[in-house]
Amino acid sequence: MHAIQLTAPTIDSLNICDIPIPQPGYGEVVIRQHAVSLNYLDLALATGQFGAIAQPIIPGADSAGEIVELGADVSNWHVGERVVPGMMYSWHTGVIRPEHHHALRGVTTHGGLAQYAVVPAASLVRIPDFLSWQQAATLPVAATTAWNAIVRGKIQPGSTILLLGTGGVSLFALQFAKAAGARVIILSSSNEKLARVKELGADEGINYHEEPEWDRLVLKLTNGHGADLVLESVGASTFAKSVNAVAYNGTIFVIGFVGGAELNVPVLPIMQKMLHIVGNNTGSTSDLRGAVRAIEAAAIEPEIDRIFSFAETQNAYRYLLSAKHVGKVVISLNE
Repeated sequence: MHAIQLTAPTIDSLNICDIPIPQPGYGEVVIRQHAVSLNYLDLALATGQFGAIAQPIIPGADSAGEIVELGADVSNWHVGERVVPGMMYSWHTGVIRPEHHHALRGVTTHGGLAQYAVVPAASLVRIPDFLSWQQAATLPVAATTAWNAIVRGKIQPGSTILLLGTGGVSLFALQFAKAAGARVIILSSSNEKLARVKELGADEGINYHEEPEWDRLVLKLTNGHGADLVLESVGASTFAKSVNAVAYNGTIFVIGFVGGAELNVPVLPIMQKMLHIVGNNTGSTSDLRGAVRAIEAAAIEPEIDRIFSFAETQNAYRYLLSAKHVGKVVISLNE
């Protein structure tokens, strides 16, 4: 089968190779993969930001495909079913534990950028019929993360959420929030991107280059209340302003560190506001299933910025690195 192997921590080391089709073990299935969506995790892995990994590795935390073979003791799945595997494939439900963090698709084991993959049957979730392969491939990381933010932030009609950027998680959070009747404020450095997300339902857009004190503007737009939920996708460089922009008893849901991983923030406002600062590690198979149920109930169609062919994998990674996207960057394995 054709696969992409990462042999060194550079995008240039993402190369097509031919390797044998894997065979399923106990409790596993083989899926024919049709599409992969890229996440910052994949980019970090391919650029050496994720630390040492065992190479070569087939990357790609997210994929969508169909079951083509069942391993021993798999009884609740059938050949031909359309599925997505959870990225943390041994975390099925409940709270995260240390052992769950060591089982990551595309990081500690082979991932989506291959024609076929073996995955635990317990990590699978069925794809809604109305989603394409490319749309379905966006669900395991981005949709699950956004859904967990909405749930942990207790978002309901009349809530306000603040999104720092226009990537895949932010766009899913926008769609989930609007389906819940919430107000959405979104930040970007691009007026063109802000115009696009307003077309998708965002209520307010703030260009943080033009409004460097965007936290104060968020407070003004909310009559001093602040955002009930902030999706903190940047990290150290924005965290203090997120603390200022969030409402009393609000939630800062930490999903990224592109702006730095070491925090230096005032503790007093966190105490005074009685904030909930929640870390995120994607989610369990049960969380993915919850996100998919919400997507199906609200007929949400994932926002895809651009689709690349399998042969254009390096270009897809470079496009994600350029940060020009609004929504998800996807690689089709059928071209």
